[in-house]
Amino acid sequence: MDVEVLSGVGAEITGVEVTNLTAVEFTDIQKVFAQQGLVFFRDQSLDEKQHIEFAQLWGAINVNRFFAPHEKYPQIAMVTKEPDQKQNIGGSWHTDHSYDTEPALGSILVAREVPKRGGDTWFTNMYKAFEALSPGLQETLLGLNAVHSAHLAFGTNSAYKEVTDDRVGNAEVADALEDVVHPAVITHPLSGRKALYVNPGFTRRFDGWSTEDSLPVLKHLYAVAGNEAFITKFRWRPGSIAFWDNRATWHSAQNDYQGDRRVMHRITIEGCALEAGAS
Repeated sequence: MDVEVLSGVGAEITGVEVTNLTAVEFTDIQKVFAQQGLVFFRDQSLDEKQHIEFAQLWGAINVNRFFAPHEKYPQIAMVTKEPDQKQNIGGSWHTDHSYDTEPALGSILVAREVPKRGGDTWFTNMYKAFEALSPGLQETLLGLNAVHSAHLAFGTNSAYKEVTDDRVGNAEVADALEDVVHPAVITHPLSGRKALYVNPGFTRRFDGWSTEDSLPVLKHLYAVAGNEAFITKFRWRPGSIAFWDNRATWHSAQNDYQGDRRVMHRITIEGCALEAGAS
């Protein structure tokens, strides 16, 4: 097994088949994932059952409440864009499930059909984002919590829901979910490193702050996290797999392949409650 650590975030792992891992290979992949927060595999051949089996090695599966499910395998969320559709799914920076009390560990995305060009997914590094902040701002954030909400993307009044057709649903479920509070900086449960834990997709404000007071600070944090040096741009091919840690990364699917079809299968792994970063 070979591991290439990438300059922005993550590592590409070659020389293994995820459907036929030895115990030693799986342990080594776990270590890479814990430290890097993102792993890529190329040229894999796995069907839906094998996708589910690989996911179950990492933990219990979280069946997504909002994405359209696979018709035969409800554990798999469909991330599809048809040639006539203008809006893609996940086309802005976010981290999955931060609106849950126990946010998801990560998501395993398998490429099933990719466009002739475009359709990359970008990932950015929340360890590096925190480390790039001034010491004073780091110290301030270590004492803050942030409020996250599913309403922003999936609720009845979400503009995003309106343009994703029947690919996103259950707005009434999103409306019924209460906002949740997480530390603005976490101690990552696998690596023990400090990571920034706010994101443009689901963070509303800092707990105890107004939206108006929160916005300038959040915008600054988002700008830092979007530093080109922290980003890995992953070009999909059939058989490619990306497995990202939602506590250590953001991601954004590029919507630059109008007129082409893109079909991805996503499985999300249950996570745990998050602890604040120690000062």
